[in-house]
Amino acid sequence: MRAKRRKKKKWLWIITSLLALFLLGVGVYGYSVYHHLKKTADRMHEPIHRMTSEKRKQPVSLKKQTPISILLIGVDERKGDRGRADSLIVLTVNPNKKSVEMVSIPRDTRTEIVGKGKEDKINHSYAFGGVEMTVATVEKFLDIPIDYYIKVNMESFKDIVDAVGGVTVNNPFAFTYDGVTFPKGEIKLDGEKALKYSRMRYEDPRGDFGRQDRQKQIIEAVINKGASFSSLANYDELLAAIGKNIKTNLTFEQMKDIQANYKEARQHIEQLHIKGNSQTINGVSYIIVPKQERITLSNKLREHLEIKDTP
Repeated sequence: MRAKRRKKKKWLWIITSLLALFLLGVGVYGYSVYHHLKKTADRMHEPIHRMTSEKRKQPVSLKKQTPISILLIGVDERKGDRGRADSLIVLTVNPNKKSVEMVSIPRDTRTEIVGKGKEDKINHSYAFGGVEMTVATVEKFLDIPIDYYIKVNMESFKDIVDAVGGVTVNNPFAFTYDGVTFPKGEIKLDGEKALKYSRMRYEDPRGDFGRQDRQKQIIEAVINKGASFSSLANYDELLAAIGKNIKTNLTFEQMKDIQANYKEARQHIEQLHIKGNSQTINGVSYIIVPKQERITLSNKLREHLEIKDTP
């Protein structure tokens, strides 16, 4: 049981550290790095049309420490193809309670796709309408406001791996994927191999859960090598890769406000789970989340966001 708790905490640390490293400007060493960070943040900034969620009566004030929500979207974009959302993770951050609640939405979850007028897999919302439709769909599914989003392009994540000089991971079992053999044990990966290593799913007895673990391995390894920009001779190359592969509606000033006013929330991180059942409809496999399960989860997230009224 303790080992499982340690593994869960380690995974949560990976996700929150990724957010801190890439977006909160942790570890600024001198004007040069600060200047590069600001340029990177400006390049990452990609606002969406709405100014605030319809599920909020009052706008967010980061300086007043309003509890906020962030949607992490991992997409598999390729040349000429918008792709689908490989992963959807919602974080609610409450600086008053000094806590973060995190829920990962299974990609095959069947729900209404806002703007399409039909039910489909929730990850298809990105293919249909990009970030805007994905945010709106997740909001409706969980019945909470989504204040900010962070989109990571998994296809080009290899540039980030190469920028830190490659990564080393411990592979639990040998497998071959897309022409590359990955032996069991400690292996060194460049960006191209890291991408293939993190994509394999069908040969893994744990399926998509195994793939998620490999993605976490890569992210953790990148963080370990890139946590201190001052130790990287080519930190400008790393920031260039980050700027190209990560988009968010957060501005640089908002990132600084979050770092200053919300960082204590990392003291307590809770991972929430969505319970659903596999079901095949018209030959397509879905995850069906019962209505009561969704309501219970929504109420917990709304309480954490200190939203007491029903929209």
